[in-house]
Amino acid sequence: MLDQLATERRNEQTMQLDEMTVEDVLRVMNAEDQTVASVIREQIPVIAEVVKHVIASFKNGGRLIYIGAGTSGRLGILDAAECVPTFGVSPDMVVGLIAGGERALIKAVEGAEDSRTLAVDDLKGLQLEARDTVIGIAASGRTPYVIGGLDYAKEVGAVTAAISCNTDAVISGHARYAIEVETGPEVLTGSTRLKAGTAQKLVLNMVSTAAMIGVGKVYQNLMVDVQSTNEKLEIRAKRMIREATGVDAVTAERVFHEAHGHVKTAIVMILANVPHAEAVERLQQANGFVRDAL
Repeated sequence: MLDQLATERRNEQTMQLDEMTVEDVLRVMNAEDQTVASVIREQIPVIAEVVKHVIASFKNGGRLIYIGAGTSGRLGILDAAECVPTFGVSPDMVVGLIAGGERALIKAVEGAEDSRTLAVDDLKGLQLEARDTVIGIAASGRTPYVIGGLDYAKEVGAVTAAISCNTDAVISGHARYAIEVETGPEVLTGSTRLKAGTAQKLVLNMVSTAAMIGVGKVYQNLMVDVQSTNEKLEIRAKRMIREATGVDAVTAERVFHEAHGHVKTAIVMILANVPHAEAVERLQQANGFVRDAL
């Protein structure tokens, strides 16, 4: 029952929320938000297992696919979209699906989240394969759209995981791995865009970032596959070259252009003291890992 879920209970700290001063409202929200990270910490072992499977999917040419409805679906799409500029990957590598399709990003699509078959149709549209990893996201842990998608993914043979903000969540029983981050009652009763949304965002950050590290998209703690698509990112790219190699700004600028704007290649060119073509070859042989290319 929905009213039995922790995310739906009333928060005893905010029973007079409408009578609080603005500052008191903000303080209680901040205090509640601080509980999220510690709850996630308890789930790190299972999150780690999920990440390992995502890495395996990527190495096998597979994808990471998020499915969710409402806020959960939007968060999945946000994380997927950010992977493209941050890690220089194809938009097809990390994909977010939301109940109701793209129009649901802006406006709720009534009834979409209650359909199990819509998720099946959406995953079929992506031509889901066994080498993919599918992560269902639902604060309540009971969204039919997510359940339908996870069940279909299991039929196909894809690895499945579920992220919910309640323990013993329904979707947990439909996935191979269950990440249950019980964030408790919200400051505003039932508004799971608050603590629950924060928790989901943090877990998605962990999954995608750790997985990208696992396939060589990071050197030291630098996003060396970043796409220099604007002035800010180009400045960041040149700074990364300097920080990774210790060269001056003039040298970083020159090698950046010689590497056709590819940070990873520029770093290998400098640290291995090789021309562009050899740096590219080294990176290919090292499967994109800078350390192995040196």
